[in-house]
Amino acid sequence: MAQVTVEVDPGEVGFDAGRLTRIDEHFARYVEDGRLPGWQIVVTRHGRVVHASCHGHRDVEAGLPIEPDTVYRIYSMTKPITSVAAMMLYEEARFDLKDTVRRHIPAFRDTRVYRSGSFLSPVLEPQVEPMRIWHLLTHTAGLTYGFHYSHPVDQLYRNAGFDLTPHPELTLADFCDQIAALPLVHQPGASWNYSVATDVLGRVVEVVSGMSLDEFFRTRIFEPLGMTDTAFWADAEQADRLAALYLPEPGTRRAVPTKMGRAAAKETAFLSGGGGLVSTAHDYHRFTQMLRNGGELDGVRLLSPRTVAYMASNHLPGGVDLEAFGQSTFAETTFDGVGFGLGFSVTQDPVANKVLGSVGEYGWGGAASTAFWVDPVEDLTALFFTQLLPSSTHPIRPQLKQLVYQALVD
Repeated sequence: MAQVTVEVDPGEVGFDAGRLTRIDEHFARYVEDGRLPGWQIVVTRHGRVVHASCHGHRDVEAGLPIEPDTVYRIYSMTKPITSVAAMMLYEEARFDLKDTVRRHIPAFRDTRVYRSGSFLSPVLEPQVEPMRIWHLLTHTAGLTYGFHYSHPVDQLYRNAGFDLTPHPELTLADFCDQIAALPLVHQPGASWNYSVATDVLGRVVEVVSGMSLDEFFRTRIFEPLGMTDTAFWADAEQADRLAALYLPEPGTRRAVPTKMGRAAAKETAFLSGGGGLVSTAHDYHRFTQMLRNGGELDGVRLLSPRTVAYMASNHLPGGVDLEAFGQSTFAETTFDGVGFGLGFSVTQDPVANKVLGSVGEYGWGGAASTAFWVDPVEDLTALFFTQLLPSSTHPIRPQLKQLVYQALVD
């Protein structure tokens, strides 16, 4: 199976080898005290792998170790892939970012907006500004997630059966029709709210391309990039490599297994562009190197360098950060000093963020504590894989950042 291996001596690309060992030493403690079952880390500079490591188990109870080809549920790290798919079609002039969503998904023509009241008797109003494609890409569409538990509309989502994951027999088209019947939490473009927007964007990809989302991903992204282990479920060959899924035990915060993860090994009709993929470190490394290289990898070009740079720019109005423009809900990023582009969070001010990093670095994470970022300033990428829900359980992401950047000494 395809694996990621170290390609360069740390000193040749500006890293201190001794300081790099701090990464594994720190996260080994997470495994030793039971907070994580295991993990896998990949760091690159100038397109060459400088650090690749695994530790712990993909299945603690079965005694199966994390290995270089372990398969993970990447959940919301699916979103950047869907966003890239959409922008590939944008480059073909198949739609404009200002297109209304209802032009491609008519069910959104009459979607109303929450104004006041409880979930039992909400007061609704018409959309002032129609929902547009760029709203989906930036999570400013007014859509939400049922698991937020912070707004009356969240409860309406849960009442409709949209909490963590929709029913596996629901198609993406049916999902969008049902979501469109629920009110928006705010007027499109009025605020940032982490949501099912990227699932709706996945449906736009289907409509515009005339292909199912899995077919588009496979033929236009995965096969060209050599991402042979990325799909909407783990097939029979991958099942033995699929990591078990864990939750923190109340009180101890030790990782304990959950049966929720079994769904990832079953075929599903619901092709979630917002969180449905399984993948490996090798495959997602290929994806991040394509981004880091301006949309091209090994002679295969998916996007123009200008399109990638445009996606990795802050698209929030006035260039503000999420703290100023976002809803105080769960997200796969922090809010201070962080803006949002077309499918990625974008660091605007590392000082305000209080984590080492660079202006303009972009990335995202997944609900099972996976994460990645691309730093164009330092020409660096980093990946972290584990399988612990939710990602807010431990401060893994900021700790990984401070450990990676402290090892950079050139």
